[in-house]
Amino acid sequence: MRIQATDLCKKFNRQVTVEGNKKKSRQEEFLAVNHVSLTARGGEILGVLGPNGAGKTTLLRMLGRLMQPTSGTVSVIDDNGAEMTNDIDVKRYIGYLSENTKLYKRLSVREMLKTIAEIYGLTQEETEQKIDQITEVLQLQGFIDNRIERLSTGQTQRASIARCLVHSPQIYIFDEPTLGLDILSSESIIEFMRSERERGRGVLYSTHYMEEAQYLCDRIVMIYQGQIIAEGTPQGLMEQTGTQNLRETFRALIKQKEEQAVQTGEPDTGTEQTDGEENGEGEV
Repeated sequence: MRIQATDLCKKFNRQVTVEGNKKKSRQEEFLAVNHVSLTARGGEILGVLGPNGAGKTTLLRMLGRLMQPTSGTVSVIDDNGAEMTNDIDVKRYIGYLSENTKLYKRLSVREMLKTIAEIYGLTQEETEQKIDQITEVLQLQGFIDNRIERLSTGQTQRASIARCLVHSPQIYIFDEPTLGLDILSSESIIEFMRSERERGRGVLYSTHYMEEAQYLCDRIVMIYQGQIIAEGTPQGLMEQTGTQNLRETFRALIKQKEEQAVQTGEPDTGTEQTDGEENGEGEV
């Protein structure tokens, strides 16, 4: 199974200061995602790397069918090579974790998982078996019956991931899954992603932690100002730029892009501090 994006674009509006008059502003369109094409496959971990505001969240939301692109297409292809066209069926195959997933704080983790299982139509027996499996995989034993509002940051993140596992997805889309977590919680989530890859599942995840991605990802897409500036294996990208680690690789690639922009006179289409929808701009 794979997710295939072709020439994806997403426009938003933003307020900009009028040149020469700081008291006035005007609206302008900008591309949070600028003609991006990529493929995420089963049995691999594909990392989407870039700084804050690069367009990662907007891209993942379109890939997960949570946001409509301004132009371009997102296709989900099954194991037989056929495109899946029913959005409900597609979402059954995708486990999506956003950076700011909201959980039902007054429920325990177990109660939340039972609620989600009911939504997906699991029987009571299937639900109990699934919760037991998830508890083992994510090591929820110590807090599965605690109310979510009382969990630590790391426990809450594991509960969020547990929510994504209930319907046995084929592809996971994780937006900054280890952001702000302690070492033990981060390692638990990283090991989970590795184990799912070994089971033939696909993992597509965004991060700006270059060191983490360097040893975790099979392939990497580097995104800057809404555009893909490089794609390949971690080792291949480092060899291509003559660098020792992905942090240096990314700096080298950004420098190359900025030099090319100066030479060609390309306008700055960057997303600035945050992706458009997170900064309150209107969609186009």
